[in-house]
Amino acid sequence: MTTLDSTLLTPDKDWWRGAVIYQIYPRSFQDTNGDGIGDLKGITERLAHVASLGADAIWISPFFTSPMKDFGYDVSDYQDVDPIFGVLADFDALIAEAHRLNIRVMIDLVLSHTSDKHPWFVESRSRRSNPKADWYVWADSRPDGTPPNNWLSIFGGSAWQWDPTRLQYYMHNFLTSQPDLNLHNPEVQDALLSVARFWLERGVDGFRLDTINFYFHDKQLRDNPSLAPERRNAQTAPAVNPYNYQEHIYDKNQPENLEFLKRFRAVMEEFPAIAAVGEVGDSQRGLEIAGEYTSGGDKMHMCYAFEFLAPEPLTPAFVAETQHALEKAAPEGWVCWAFSNHDVMRHVSRWGAGVTDHDAHAKLLASLLMSLRGSVCIYQGEELALPEAELAYEDLQDPYGIQFWPDFKGRDGCRTPMVWDGRQQSGGFSLGKPWLPVPSAHLERAVNAQEGDEASVLAHYRRFLAFRKEHVALVKGEIEFHVAEGAVLSFVRTHGNEKVFCAFNVSPVARLADLPSGTLEALEGHGFASVMHEENIELPAWSGFFARFV
Repeated sequence: MTTLDSTLLTPDKDWWRGAVIYQIYPRSFQDTNGDGIGDLKGITERLAHVASLGADAIWISPFFTSPMKDFGYDVSDYQDVDPIFGVLADFDALIAEAHRLNIRVMIDLVLSHTSDKHPWFVESRSRRSNPKADWYVWADSRPDGTPPNNWLSIFGGSAWQWDPTRLQYYMHNFLTSQPDLNLHNPEVQDALLSVARFWLERGVDGFRLDTINFYFHDKQLRDNPSLAPERRNAQTAPAVNPYNYQEHIYDKNQPENLEFLKRFRAVMEEFPAIAAVGEVGDSQRGLEIAGEYTSGGDKMHMCYAFEFLAPEPLTPAFVAETQHALEKAAPEGWVCWAFSNHDVMRHVSRWGAGVTDHDAHAKLLASLLMSLRGSVCIYQGEELALPEAELAYEDLQDPYGIQFWPDFKGRDGCRTPMVWDGRQQSGGFSLGKPWLPVPSAHLERAVNAQEGDEASVLAHYRRFLAFRKEHVALVKGEIEFHVAEGAVLSFVRTHGNEKVFCAFNVSPVARLADLPSGTLEALEGHGFASVMHEENIELPAWSGFFARFV
């Protein structure tokens, strides 16, 4: 088929470096047919909002054909649109409108596993001798009938499910209905590369690759060792999940993945100005793996890091330590930072305990995120400072939350519908009953409620994204930390002849921040008001300061 015309986009092979990417969760963005579930036509209708923010690209979570056990992350047909989201022609129209608005389109590819309804798996499980018998990870039981090893699923329990037809276990890192593909099989790799080429030919500008470090498993199926309690953290799984009790050195993170990523990059290089960001889910070696996957210029362009998606408080020291750890682990690499996404509690709630000035806190966090070295993902509703939705157990849809309720309430609280019009009970999301409830607390933060208010969080996102684009050092520059103590964080971003000093007060009381040596000129247009003295700056609560060296 012929590729869609992308000539309206500004040609830039390096567009992804420092890009601001707006994540869209299609079920919850905009519903156009009244069934209570968002769709592709809804995304197209609302792209003007994304353009008004100044985002460079969108990342759309999966919209492929799926039984929706994991809401699209269980794919049963990689090359078609699920009917609840529309048809392929709707996607083509979305691409065309995005490109008209100079927005690039990245789509979420789930290549580590499929749905158990995918024709590949249906054939694979039918008998041990068929053309796709080895397309998934199958293994015999131990002599006593128990699973082949101790590997665990992120969604709870063993990572192995017994299949009575083949009299074998199959591996699943997530739900039992999400069997893992066997990428040790070259035919599987070829099939997945064909999927990527299909969407590239349709005009996409890149991919967000889900669970990129889960693609390969240890061929010998060796047991994972236990992980000492003091080394455990909740970066990739909630603390109540025994998945955190193992060191995952055999069920994922295998060296064979590097060659596959090179093959994937080679396919992307056949098309102009394509980029991919890989999601690395690992609680101990995440940044190290990101370094491996982005090194050499022949694998991933960037990796999506979990460090700032974890529950740990966002302190200046933690920010500096994380960036230093990245520089050490990935000296050649590039990372994509996010504070919120479709899998974690919204960050204004996660880090907002005891905060009284909700809006000022949200503005500070947004500005800090967009000043760090790396690309940036903004999750839909973040620009409205939407808090995490509190849902009743009977309203839950997420199997993860249902499994671990009430200690872990799942991901539904961050997936409630986008609020466009606070005068409507559904927030302007749908004419029908939304698939998840719209909290009343969200309605007062709807787009129409903030539109035209220069003091709003929405206006601040627009203003700061415009400010960031005016200073290339904030987009692509190197970073050198000046202070990271207590509530004050400051650093210098440098690109070419431009040097920008950034300072932040991550607290509810005014602070003084030391200035670096050199002559500084305060910058305007970022939305903060601070007072610069000869040796320091007065930073109001939850505020920032920006100046350039002259």
